Amino acid sequence: MKHPIICGNWHYERPPYNEDTIRSVYHVRHYDVLKLMHLKEPLDIFLSHDWPLGITEYGNWQKLISVKKHFEEEVNNRTLGSKPAAELLNKLKPPYWFSGHLHCKFPAIIQHGKNGPTTKFLALDKCIPGRNFLQVIDIPSNPGPYEIQYDEEWLAITRKFNSVFPLARTRFTMRDEQLDTQEDRQWVRSKLNTRGAKPFDFVQTAPSFNPSNTISKHSTTVCCRNPQTESFLQLLELPYLLDSSNSEGHYLKKSNSEGFGRNESSSQPGNTLDDEDIELPDEDEDALEDDE
Repeated sequence: MKHPIICGNWHYERPPYNEDTIRSVYHVRHYDVLKLMHLKEPLDIFLSHDWPLGITEYGNWQKLISVKKHFEEEVNNRTLGSKPAAELLNKLKPPYWFSGHLHCKFPAIIQHGKNGPTTKFLALDKCIPGRNFLQVIDIPSNPGPYEIQYDEEWLAITRKFNSVFPLARTRFTMRDEQLDTQEDRQWVRSKLNTRGAKPFDFVQTAPSFNPSNTISKHSTTVCCRNPQTESFLQLLELPYLLDSSNSEGHYLKKSNSEGFGRNESSSQPGNTLDDEDIELPDEDEDALEDDE
């Protein structure tokens, strides 16, 4: 069994990706987990690639290892799954949690405390003939019409945490008062009241495939910024950081402490971050190789 990778704090990959970064750019970061841990409003559904660590204790693990015999040691040692995903499951307690990754069907029901809520977990198999890759689930919801909208709380969290977006391989910390998103939430609410909560219209981001083109797959290509991402960042008045036009850490202002100040090109100044209360480690010592 191959394990999930927790790739430290930083987002160091830049397009165009090489053979290494194209396999690490989608890895879980402590920074992203910390953002999710600050959600306070209830969620209906959570999606993850990795299974939460220990999830097999809440389902028919005997049947699981009869199908996937090489899982037995990790199930018995309680090492199968992702620790950050388990922390998020215990914190957020969503009614439904769906995962992929391990290429087999596995349902489970998690009871959060004696009188707490429950989470129905489901993982499915690969999407190929003869496998359990599809299941229809009825989820109660309010009557429509339905419309995709920006989430006010998540926009506020994104704006708050952008001040320490980790481009450089450096430890950083955040004080409790810097985790308060109320001011950012009021800012977001005002912004959405002005323009509406509907996301920007999607546009084509790259030319469609043309089989008549004879360009070598090894040719160097120009990586353009995603217009959806640019529109999103413009809405929040945040800088675009993830491309090769910015050197590593270009937008980060080093403070006298081990932390970082707000991005220099951000719309509002921020306080220097000190080593108090909440700290993200440099990297996960137990992180192993990615799955195929």
